[in-house]
Amino acid sequence: MRIISGIYGRRRFEVPASFSARPTTDFAKENLFNVINNLMDFEGADALDLFAGTGSISFELLSRGCRRVTAVEKNAAHASFIAKVARELKTDALDLVRGDVFRYLKSAPKEGFDIIFADPPYSLPELPEVPTRVLEGGLLRVDGVFIMEHSKANDFSALPYFHQHRAYGSVNFSIFRRT
Repeated sequence: MRIISGIYGRRRFEVPASFSARPTTDFAKENLFNVINNLMDFEGADALDLFAGTGSISFELLSRGCRRVTAVEKNAAHASFIAKVARELKTDALDLVRGDVFRYLKSAPKEGFDIIFADPPYSLPELPEVPTRVLEGGLLRVDGVFIMEHSKANDFSALPYFHQHRAYGSVNFSIFRRT
């Protein structure tokens, strides 16, 4: 796993081979962050990373200046890896929640986040419900951005606040902007 840019840019962390997480590719991540950078300023933003996996997106957000990042990950080994990387980076700006994303969404702070990123397993039966739960849950602040990573089989363009769709190889992002 590589952090692309910012204060931790070019740092690499070896992800255990036993991990089932599918990290966002560097190519897709770099392009996505260029798009987000044109929509908003990372500096001082509060972010939420749902289905955090390896923490790749969480650490990229921190590296680029987010004030706080909450990473939600259910898998114990993945959560431990995220905690280990946070210790190595000597950051206390990461709040790690080890638990179920859908349970977390019910108790998350209303209008608590400027950026929300979700990368559920593509095989997750509830995947099509994630954007609706996030957007109707009122978690995103005004002018906030919600990014949903998904396969090409999903189309979220009819949902409220849909802004744009981007595809980088087999990785697809639906971007929502609360205006």
